Parts: sequence; structure tokens; C-alpha cells
Amino acid sequence: MFDVIDWQPKARPGLVILEGRYVTLEPLDLAAHGAGLYAAVGGDVNAGLWQYIPLGPFPDKATLCHAMKEAGRHRGWQTMVIRAREGGEALGMASYMRIREEHGSAEVGCVVFGHALQRTRGATEAIALMARHVFDDLGYRRFEWKCNAANDASKRAAIRFGFAYEGTFRNDMVMKGKNRDTAWYSMIDSEWPDVCAAFQLWLRPENFDEQGKQKAKLQSYLNAL
Repeated sequence: MFDVIDWQPKARPGLVILEGRYVTLEPLDLAAHGAGLYAAVGGDVNAGLWQYIPLGPFPDKATLCHAMKEAGRHRGWQTMVIRAREGGEALGMASYMRIREEHGSAEVGCVVFGHALQRTRGATEAIALMARHVFDDLGYRRFEWKCNAANDASKRAAIRFGFAYEGTFRNDMVMKGKNRDTAWYSMIDSEWPDVCAAFQLWLRPENFDEQGKQKAKLQSYLNAL
């Protein structure tokens, strides 16, 4: 056990624009982002994206905007809209959740990547930017990732992004009429420098060929540090 006698609460994340090489993350403004966000993640064609998300799917823009407004008001989510650096179109979103400024801890959740964002450099960079914001900009101690234990893709993503598995909370929630066991993952401030270095190495343009295919996996950089 170690003392944190001089610890002071930190500022709330998700209130500023985060700029990367491939994507820009902007605090959700429904007037500015609603139509673009709905085009990226709403409607019948995107219903499958919401299978493991507490909200959605959304048949129209109005229901999406209402749900996100309520999530901010009643759940305290700070939602970030992920936009392409080139063109500026909305590609998806992710939210800072379970924000505990007094402890320096926040979760990244409600991660919904539109089809154009999935399995791209921008998707990885979006998570890296959110982590960098809490650790480097705000001085947080802990960054969390939680997901339905049945969501194998999300569990793989957590490990790929450098989060460590902490355990599974059984019968944790009732979600959309089904039981949810929740798998918990985290990254802490002492681990972030190595994870950050791995992100930076992987995201370099020279790590990708002319077709945009990665030459080395992110996990290889994490394992080397």
C-alpha cells in the first residue's frame, strides 16, 4: 500500500477537443453532431452495433439525440463524437463514464464505432486520445473498460488497447431483458507511459503499407516494452 497524502481531485474529462493524426474527438453537441452521428451509428442498418450497449438501437435521429441527452443529464456521461480529420464526417462515439474526479478514475464506455471506423487506425487512435487526455492532461490514476462478458470482441479490444483484466462481476446487471455478467479491465497511471509509447509506435504512418494494412500489430509493441 502506498500513501497519496497530497492527492487532489482532478478536473472532469471530456470537455475539450482532442486532436489526432487521423481523427478528432469533440464533446457531443447534438445541434452540431446529431445528424452526422445518426448517419454513422443509427437506423436499421446499424442496429447490430448496439447489441451489447445499454442504449439503442435507434430508428431515427430524434430517439438517438434524446437518449444521449438523457445519458449526459442522468448518468453523467461525457460523450465524445469521433470525426475524420479529412472530411470531418462523424464516424462514431465513445463516452467517459463512471467519472470519479475525487479518485482520479474514469471509464471509457458506450463505444460505438460506425462501419467506416471499425478496424482502422482512427479507431485505435480514438481510444489512445481518450486515455492520453485523462492521464497526461488531467493527471488521473485509473482508466477503466467494462463490457458484457459475452462480448468477445470487446474483451479482445480491451486487451489489445493495453487494459488489464481484473475479473468478472456475475449477475451484475439486467440489460435489455437479459442477464449481464460484466468483465472489468483497467489501465493505471504507472502503466500508461509504456502503453502510450506502444500506441505512438503503432500509429506511425510507416507502420502501414500503401493499402493501409498494418506491418506490426499493436500487441507486438506492447509486448516489447
